[in-house]
Amino acid sequence: MRYPSERLQPLPASRVDIVGGLLADWQRRNREATLPHTVQQLRAAGNVDNLRRLLPPREAEASAFRGRYPFLDTDVYKTLEGLVYELARPQGALSKDAGELYEEMVALLERVQAPDGYLNSFYQDPDQAKEPWSDLAWGHELYTFGHLAQAAVAAHRRLGDRRLLDVATRFADLVVKRFGPAGQEAVCGHPEVEMALVELYRETGDRNYLEQAALFVDRRGQGRRSGLRHSVFPASYFQDHVPLRELPSVTGHAVRMAYLAAGAADVAMETGDGGLLDALRRLWDDMVATKLYVTGGLGSRHSDEAVGDRYELPSERSYSETCAAIAVMQWGWRMFLATGDATYLDTFETVLYNAFAVGPSLDGRAFFYDNPLQRRADHEQRSGAEADGELLRRPWFGCPCCPPNIVRWMSQLGEHLAAERADELLVAGYACARLEGRELAVDMATGYPWDGEVRVTVRAAPERPYALRLRVPGWAEADRVRLTVGGETSVPEVVDGWVRVRRAWRAGDEVVLRLPMPVRAHGSHPYLDATRGAVAVARGPLVYCVEQQDCAVGIDDVTLDAARIAAARPRTDTRFEGAVVLDAEADVAPPMSAALYPVLSAVPTDTGTAATTATTGLTLVPYFLWGNREAAAMRVWIRRS
Repeated sequence: MRYPSERLQPLPASRVDIVGGLLADWQRRNREATLPHTVQQLRAAGNVDNLRRLLPPREAEASAFRGRYPFLDTDVYKTLEGLVYELARPQGALSKDAGELYEEMVALLERVQAPDGYLNSFYQDPDQAKEPWSDLAWGHELYTFGHLAQAAVAAHRRLGDRRLLDVATRFADLVVKRFGPAGQEAVCGHPEVEMALVELYRETGDRNYLEQAALFVDRRGQGRRSGLRHSVFPASYFQDHVPLRELPSVTGHAVRMAYLAAGAADVAMETGDGGLLDALRRLWDDMVATKLYVTGGLGSRHSDEAVGDRYELPSERSYSETCAAIAVMQWGWRMFLATGDATYLDTFETVLYNAFAVGPSLDGRAFFYDNPLQRRADHEQRSGAEADGELLRRPWFGCPCCPPNIVRWMSQLGEHLAAERADELLVAGYACARLEGRELAVDMATGYPWDGEVRVTVRAAPERPYALRLRVPGWAEADRVRLTVGGETSVPEVVDGWVRVRRAWRAGDEVVLRLPMPVRAHGSHPYLDATRGAVAVARGPLVYCVEQQDCAVGIDDVTLDAARIAAARPRTDTRFEGAVVLDAEADVAPPMSAALYPVLSAVPTDTGTAATTATTGLTLVPYFLWGNREAAAMRVWIRRS
C-alpha cells in the first residue's frame, strides 16, 4: 500500500487555542478540578514521598515505600506532563499546590537520579531486595521511564526548560547502552517506551533513540529475544507470542496492545517502514470491524483487562479501560498523520466523546477505571480492582493509572484538532478554537458536538492559492452536507472523508460547513451475540444511553425501533451543563415467562389478536454523562421493538 510521501505535521499546542464549547469546558474542569485533585491524591497516596525517600537519609521523610506496585512513579510523570501544558497556557491560575509541583519534582528528580541515569523509586528504594531490571515483565521500569521522557519532552517544547529533558536523556542513554544492539535482547512487559524514545529522537535528533524504539518493536514476539518471563498470564497477554508484523488481530492486555501499536506507528513514520505500517493498518481495521465497542471502548475481559475474541463484546462486562481509550486515540492519531486517512479520525472522535469522556465525573474529582455499557439494577461490583468503594466513579485507585492519564490527555486536546502539509491545512476535529498554521490562520466557531454547524473565518493567509480541508465524519450523510463559501451554498464533493476548498484567501473570508445531525439507530453484527435484538442510539459523534432515573418503567422492559429513534427530540438539559439529551417515546414489552429458559412451542399461539403494548416516555443522555446521579440501572443497547 502506498502512503503520502510528505507526512502530515500536527499543529502543536503553541499554535492552537481552544476558546469555547465542550472541549474548553473539559479543559477548564481539568485545570481547576482534576489536576489539583490528582496532585492532592498523589501526595496522600505516597507517590511523591516514594521519590523523596531516595534523598539522603537526613532529608528523606517517608519511613517506607507506599503502594503495591513498582511503577507508581508513572502517575507523577503523567501528571507532570499535563501540568506542563497548563503552565504554558495563558488562561487562569493553577492551584497553589499544583503550581508548585513542577519545580518541586524537577529539582527532586535531578537529585535522586542514579549516577548511571537510572531512576525508579521502587528499585532504588534502600529497603528493596529486588535488583533493577530483574523483572522486566512486571517491573515496568521502561514503561515508567517512557512517561518520564514524555513529560520531559513536553517541558522542553512548551516551557523551554531542558532540566527534565537532561534527566530523561541520561536515562535514555542507559537504556540504549543496556538494551541496544550490543546489549541485552529484551523488551518491557508494558509497551510505552517505544513512543517515548521516538519523541526523544524528534526532540534531540539522537538517532540512537529511534533505533532503540525500532529494536523494541521488532524484538517482541521473537521468543527468547524478548527476555520476558510470562508469569501470571500467557505470552499473548504481553503481545509476545507472535511478532507484531505477523499478529493476526489485536489481542492481550488492551492498553499494552494499543500503546505498542502507537509506538510502532511512530517508528514506521520516522523510518519509512511501509511494511510495518501495512501491518498496523490491518490490525486497526480488524479491531474496528470486530473488537471495538460502539462507544470506541477496547477490552472486553475483566480478568486480564484484555481484548477478547472477535465479536466478544458483552455490554455489562465491558472493561473498556479509560487508559485503553487514550491508547486507541494515540494509535489512531498517528495512523492519520502517517496516511492522511480520515477514517482513523472517525474512530478517534468516537473514542474521545464516549469511551474516554465517560471516565471523569461532571465535577472532575471522581473516575471510572472500567466503562461498561450496561449497569443492572442489582449490580454490586465496584469500579476498578478493589473489592470495596463507591458503586460508580471513585476518587482514586490502588493502581491509579487512569486519573493522571486523563489529566495529561485533557491538557493536550488542542494538539489533536488540526494538521498541515505543503499548501494545505486539515481541520481534523471541531471546537471553538484559534488555529495558527504556518501560512493559513483561522478561527473556528461551533457548537459541536451538540450542533453540526462549523464556521471557519480566515485571519491570515498567504498571497497565493492555499487549500483548506474540513473533515466530514463517517456518520454524516454526504448528500445532506452543505458548504457555504463566499456566500454561496452548495452540496460539496466529499472525497475520502474531506471537503477541500482551494483558493486565494483574504482575511475575513468565511467557510461554513453544516453537518446533518439526525438521531440514528444502530444495530450490531449478527455474530455479536451480546447485543443481538437490541438497538443503540446516537447523534453526531455521541452515543446515548438510558438511565433508570429517566424512565417510568424498568429499562429492561423498554423497547425501541428505528422509527421511534428517528423521531426522538433533541433538547438542551441544564442538569447536565447544557448537554443535548433526547426525548423519545418507547414501547413497553408485554409480560414474558418468568422462567430463565422457557420451553418454546412449535405450535403457533397467535389467536389473531395482537398483543397490546403500552408506551412510555424516556430521556436518553449522552453516554459520557451517565453515573453522575445515584447508582441505578443503565443501558446503551436497548431491546428492539
